Amino acid sequence: MKWNELSERVLKGRPLTYDEALAVMQSSDDDILAVLDAAFTIRRHYFGRGVSLHVIRNAKSGLCTENCSFCSQSAVSHSAIPEYPMQSVDQILAGARDAQRSAAVRYCIVTSGRTPSEKDMETICHSVRCIKREMPIQICTSLGLLSEEQAVRLKQAGVDRYNHNLESSERFYSYLCATHDYLDRVATARIAKSAGLELCSGGIIGMGEDIKDRVNLALALRELDVDSIPLNFLDPRPGTPMEKLIKLTPVDCLRSLAMFRFVNPGREIRIAGGREVCIGSMQALSLYAANSMFTVGYLTTPGQGYQADTDMIAQAGFTVTEIIE
Repeated sequence: MKWNELSERVLKGRPLTYDEALAVMQSSDDDILAVLDAAFTIRRHYFGRGVSLHVIRNAKSGLCTENCSFCSQSAVSHSAIPEYPMQSVDQILAGARDAQRSAAVRYCIVTSGRTPSEKDMETICHSVRCIKREMPIQICTSLGLLSEEQAVRLKQAGVDRYNHNLESSERFYSYLCATHDYLDRVATARIAKSAGLELCSGGIIGMGEDIKDRVNLALALRELDVDSIPLNFLDPRPGTPMEKLIKLTPVDCLRSLAMFRFVNPGREIRIAGGREVCIGSMQALSLYAANSMFTVGYLTTPGQGYQADTDMIAQAGFTVTEIIE
């Protein structure tokens, strides 16, 4: 396979086929730089060398009723994590101010649980209105399964984007969770889009799925017309059913990122949880496929730190994308 020819065809408007995406996943370790170079051709066409920073606010932690086997906040987890109810408007607003000082273009408010309660909705909507009055930062919320009415309320409050990850392929999802199914997640994704919200949806790789599952996830996200794709790399958490899984290699992570770029050429692709552990010293190479990253940390785990992130971006010859007011 001539990878640069494949990227040229993508840039001419021909979507990648299933077999071509699978070929990317089957590429050899010796080909990884050539694959990344081809992915970078696409990434550079749409995003130049910009990297947008996102900051997560874990506004409600733990105590979840769902049994997602990968999550340290789930009902089947015994992980030692902070557990607390919904934070106050003042706390959420303070987090937004910190995010703006970090040059983040987007502040992501996340809560644990199956679906937001009425009280949660009131707190989130009020918080978002306060943030929007004070600063130009974009707001993403991730609150679980949504109804149409809830999605409309979030849009009216000023939320720009809604995150609801598919996590993996439809085939593999039944191995991950039994308290809701894959189609529940697809329904919420469609509800968010219908309400006029941008859709952020991605997944986790390294949960025991095969490469065909990764390709099918990338294609499903393309079919949903997602705006942003966060890719997490499983860092097996102690106390979860997946705690004994073997972590991905850096090359496997980079190959997967490149495939998602080929399949979703003009979409924001974000390196998310687990990148420090799974990609390690090769993280800078991920920027040749991804144009976005979480900084400061994740829901229940710390990152490598804001300064280390911005140093890495600069040293690799990329630039932090600024907020457009």
